[in-house]
Amino acid sequence: MVSQWQFDIPTAGSKRLPPDGRYMEALSSQGYGFEAAIADLIDNSIDAGAENVLVHFLRDGDSLVSLVIVDDGKGMDEGELDVAMTVGGRRGYDAKALGMFGTGLKSASLSHAESVTVVSRTKRSRPVGRRWLMERAKHGFECDIIDPTYAQDFIDFYQGCPIAFQGTIVRWDGVRDFPQHGGGGQTDRYLHRTVNKLGLHLGLHLHRFLARNDFHITISVQDVRTGIEYANYGVVPLDPFAYPVSGDPDYPRTFSADIPGLGPVLMESHIWPPRSSLDEYKAFGTVLERAGFYFYRNDRLVQAGGWNNYRQPEQHLALARVAVDLPDDPDGKVFRLTVKKDGVQASPEFADSLDTAPDAEERVFAAYLVDAERVYREVRRHAGIARKAAVPPGRGMDPQVRQVVEEELPMLAHEGPLQFRWQKLPTDTFFEIDQEDKVLLLNQHYRAALLGGRAGSLNDAPVVKALMYLLMQDAFQRERIGSRLKDNIELWQSVLVAAARAELDRMADS
Repeated sequence: MVSQWQFDIPTAGSKRLPPDGRYMEALSSQGYGFEAAIADLIDNSIDAGAENVLVHFLRDGDSLVSLVIVDDGKGMDEGELDVAMTVGGRRGYDAKALGMFGTGLKSASLSHAESVTVVSRTKRSRPVGRRWLMERAKHGFECDIIDPTYAQDFIDFYQGCPIAFQGTIVRWDGVRDFPQHGGGGQTDRYLHRTVNKLGLHLGLHLHRFLARNDFHITISVQDVRTGIEYANYGVVPLDPFAYPVSGDPDYPRTFSADIPGLGPVLMESHIWPPRSSLDEYKAFGTVLERAGFYFYRNDRLVQAGGWNNYRQPEQHLALARVAVDLPDDPDGKVFRLTVKKDGVQASPEFADSLDTAPDAEERVFAAYLVDAERVYREVRRHAGIARKAAVPPGRGMDPQVRQVVEEELPMLAHEGPLQFRWQKLPTDTFFEIDQEDKVLLLNQHYRAALLGGRAGSLNDAPVVKALMYLLMQDAFQRERIGSRLKDNIELWQSVLVAAARAELDRMADS
């Protein structure tokens, strides 16, 4: 046992312990979302001074084969490309660069693809290429050198779109997120869903860059055999503070939190107008997720909402959004950015300083939250709106839907939750009501049709269940079902059975 505590630990030399090849597997298991991974690659394009970026989905008939990101930035010569493809490769990041750790290209790519190929050209150098193949990388960090002829052909393929004299191409193959069987319209549905989500994500997190006249992102889908371009979308900026009129004429206001050891942190505090239908307000996340801090690092949005242990999310602060440009904090003592650039970890000193943080008129940040809550509450009171309390949603309803229901409706106290369950019922019945146990039974016979052939799960068919939840409130709040409600239930039953049978017929014909 140590007789006295030693603050300095003595050493007896050092030993070099290089990482095992399996480190590449750990690097590719950081939980990158698909959209966040693409955004990380585009950060590199921005750092390279690109004005145009193309996100290119390549398909061969019904199969998706590759994903390619192309930019017209300054490009890399052979030495620079070797550094870029080295895990943790050391390069001099500019103070305003979006890159940080030297791992983004590799970890973002190999989180989603079996291989990543990078081909690049500068104004003064020939095209060069390198490839990380996951199987080879994890058995010894062996990076492939791309044949110079292919590298030139690849650059030529994108000559003029968008590469002019220089640029970089990143290619993913074996993308694990792609549908394995593209028949039956599965690839088209995947692309529709994915392109929409990707456009929203890039539009939000890079909105300050996209708002400029000298930076553009295009998402395109093309067939590699026929050359037919199925889609071509320009990503538009999605500014989370782009409301036409403030929800409170006294806002926005800028508060200053004085953090020991860091100095002032400015917080531009906004109150959105209530009931906004703009995409900038409601196109991403839920009400609770949208409120809170929007942290920017070098104009790149790295956190979109959340209160960072300052307070719990709550519905009445749904209109409150605070823009914070992160100050220089190289040691991460107060603000630490995640490797994926999808969140900020703030020290307790930040949260402790917020309540009393003043603005130029000595109004404090705590008063801002009171004002945001007041605006949210007043709009319903002035409109004379008082929504009727509902039976709480329960098992079988998707958690996101459940959360929105609980945000929008007051819940009946001391009432058990309304549950959903699939069960075998007569074919002329779409649903049955178990009032005593508060269970809404849906006919198993129509489940496959309602799911479009997808596999069922506990929280499946969210649209159908949400509609049934709203329709059946009166039935579950009454001891007896009156004649008027009985007639409505019979009507809904007949129409829903007819609609479900029509879906079955369409499945049989396809």
